[in-house]
Amino acid sequence: MGENASFWESLIYAHPTCTTWKQEAEGSIYHLASILFVVGFMGGSGFFGLLYVFSLLGLGFLCSSVWAWLDVCAADIFSWNFILFAICFVQFIYVTYQVRSVSFDREFQELYSALFQPLGISLTVYRKIVLCCDAEVVTLEKEHCYAMQGKTPIDKLSLLVSGRIRVTVDGEFLHYIFPLQFLDSPEWDSLRPTEEGIFQVTLTAETDCRYVAWRRKKLYLLFAKHRFISRLFSILIGSDIAEKLYALNDRVHVGKGFRYDIRLPNFYHVSLPETPPVQPSHHLQRGSPRRKPTGVTNCGSFSTQ
Repeated sequence: MGENASFWESLIYAHPTCTTWKQEAEGSIYHLASILFVVGFMGGSGFFGLLYVFSLLGLGFLCSSVWAWLDVCAADIFSWNFILFAICFVQFIYVTYQVRSVSFDREFQELYSALFQPLGISLTVYRKIVLCCDAEVVTLEKEHCYAMQGKTPIDKLSLLVSGRIRVTVDGEFLHYIFPLQFLDSPEWDSLRPTEEGIFQVTLTAETDCRYVAWRRKKLYLLFAKHRFISRLFSILIGSDIAEKLYALNDRVHVGKGFRYDIRLPNFYHVSLPETPPVQPSHHLQRGSPRRKPTGVTNCGSFSTQ
């Protein structure tokens, strides 16, 4: 204990204290280096944030090296600052190479800018998503079917990049699918990873379409490795299904111009003096969000096909 105390006492008290301070300030190069350090540490995350940080810190260490060489004339201060400058320079080159290597085709770049970048998804994460679909955009010609009711197996998840898809069931129109919407999100959500199924609707291209497709098995493997990507797709698919439900809601009316509300699937009260009250239905058969209600009464109870 005494040895430790003597060590700290010698470290603190043996070193001469500053009795007089320099009256003149350091040169402008030193202050420029300090400003670059302050601004450099305000960088963000991601590739471009790293480029920002390493570039400004590298310039700051370079200015400190020049200051140590010209003003202080201290070899140790110059050496350490120059080493730190070299490390920042190497890191800057490495990150720049990574940014240039993460490049995509025009359609994938537009997809990133429109859908993934606003959610704060980095290019490295987006690259994993693109590689999972083999970086391929599939073309679907006009009036060709993406899926046929009761025939096409549900074995992939596709996102429309351009064009318009018409969704029908038994020849009856349900809704459209527009760019940046999933083609088969209800089908994907209705099945577990180990289950298999077939489409209950027909998807036909109204125009020449382009879409990106992820195979189920490869996508589930990606989800297993990266939980963040799994949560991301869960949010995107849930939002897409909600949009399709509201698209169906615009086409369903409850007698005499009243609009059916999907937020009240079991009961929709309509105050009509001439209509006797009807007991609401308490049982709703579960089905795909795309299935159109077949029987709608004045109180809003319905059954799905």
